[in-house]
Amino acid sequence: MTKEEKKVILASSLGTVFEWYDFYLYGSLAVLIGAKFFSMFDETTRNIFALLAFAAGFLVRPFGALVFGRLGDLVGRKYTFLVTILIMGASTFLVGVLPGSESIGITAAIILIILRCLQGLALGGEYGGAATYVAEHAPHGRRGFYTSFIQITATAGLFLSLLVILGVRAMIGEAAFADWGWRIPFLVSVVLLGISVWIRMQMQESPAFQKMKEEGTHSKAPIGEAFGQWKNAKIALFALLGLVMGQAVVWYTGQFYALFFLGSVLKVDGFTTNMLIAWSLLLGSGGFVLFGWLSDKIGRKPIIIGGMVLAAITYFPIFKMISAEANPALHRAHSEIVVTVNADTSRCSFQFNPTGTARFTQPCDIAKAALARLSVNYSVVNTPGEAVVVSIAGQQPISAVGNPQFAAQLGTAVTAAGYPSASNDSVVKMSGPFDIFRGHVAVLILMLTILVIYVTMVYGPIAAALVEMFPTRIRYTSMSLPYHIGNGWFGGLMPATAFAMIAQTGDVYYGLWYPIVIALVCAVIGIFFVPESKDNDINQDEAR
Repeated sequence: MTKEEKKVILASSLGTVFEWYDFYLYGSLAVLIGAKFFSMFDETTRNIFALLAFAAGFLVRPFGALVFGRLGDLVGRKYTFLVTILIMGASTFLVGVLPGSESIGITAAIILIILRCLQGLALGGEYGGAATYVAEHAPHGRRGFYTSFIQITATAGLFLSLLVILGVRAMIGEAAFADWGWRIPFLVSVVLLGISVWIRMQMQESPAFQKMKEEGTHSKAPIGEAFGQWKNAKIALFALLGLVMGQAVVWYTGQFYALFFLGSVLKVDGFTTNMLIAWSLLLGSGGFVLFGWLSDKIGRKPIIIGGMVLAAITYFPIFKMISAEANPALHRAHSEIVVTVNADTSRCSFQFNPTGTARFTQPCDIAKAALARLSVNYSVVNTPGEAVVVSIAGQQPISAVGNPQFAAQLGTAVTAAGYPSASNDSVVKMSGPFDIFRGHVAVLILMLTILVIYVTMVYGPIAAALVEMFPTRIRYTSMSLPYHIGNGWFGGLMPATAFAMIAQTGDVYYGLWYPIVIALVCAVIGIFFVPESKDNDINQDEAR
């Protein structure tokens, strides 16, 4: 690798790390942000709006892919992803200085949502530009290795955001952090932005794009050519259905859903949850480069599809082992204590709520959601025409109809039946960042690291695979849209979908069927319809 090639990778990777850092900050601090910018509402409503603002960033990513993908194919890779990082960095910094709703009322909430949308648009254009820029600088036969450094950036951004948040909390204390310290991680991003812009300003346009411009063969209408012509559109469709959807659900399961499962389902405290995830990311992230390099030798498809299949067949045993190690008392309760919801199932909803704005007010829904939040395993018995009643082993049945004390009575009853409190002594708890050698902690880090390795298998080679599938003239546009639909929608909807599936069935593991089914379907489509791309000439004029 030459000095110039190293600089290309550093410029693209470092800037993308900072973009992901900015994006994840909001997700990590959504509850605090909800309290600051939606304080005119009650707690439940402001949490709904905070989640809606977070979801907005995911939902607009494909539109950012179209806007900036088109720009990148028209004017160049370098200047386009220079614009994306400026938008991302400025939006994040402005969140840090934006007055709260107590100062400027509803205007604060409106501006916050606008800034979140700008972040999502910028992120939609950033990834495709960085991956395309690096791949077009990489020598033939080394694209998987070179672009694998881009693939580290999302995980590195998450890791960096966790470290900064934990560090600021430790330095100033929880009370000060909740009051004003939460702004510090957002303000720090301006330093990261300055470094990224300075590095990217030193770079030259990619040789493939420069050659195409000089020859006058660049596309005049990249979006129309990429998706309006079936010969190109079908490649984008197969890329989405045969690679990216499966990669996305494995990626989100191994990092975000694992975080959600530890904290929300198994009731592990925030510090321990973040440290367990941070250690697994640290130990497993080398796999991005390893599998990117290996894909240059044996191909992109065997590794990506292999990661999907391995994840699908091992998710249930791994998550059950995580449950047994993280909260043994709760794990035992799941298998030993019988809880049933007697209700007319025709009046029960599937509680899919990706934006947090839906309201489920039927007694059946209230009962199921309350049990799901308590991490209780239960079954539903169809009792047409009868009132909704929750039966818990050894306890008096509790009616959910017209009962304002239902939630409190339910919590008391499940505890009396043998479900442990959230702070029971069996829950794993780390005393510090290096408390990693005790049995439960070590096993959890091992299990979580395996999940991260699956992430690196599907994600490490994906940039090279997508770049190689499309011609230079429409590459930025063509690869960006399927990537961000897959990751922004199918991956981003993972937590909301999993919770709805858990609430629907009463099985805390049932949400895993979402990534398992998508990964297996994607693997089958990938095997039969997606060609191997590692030997493609990326300067070709037609899609492959």
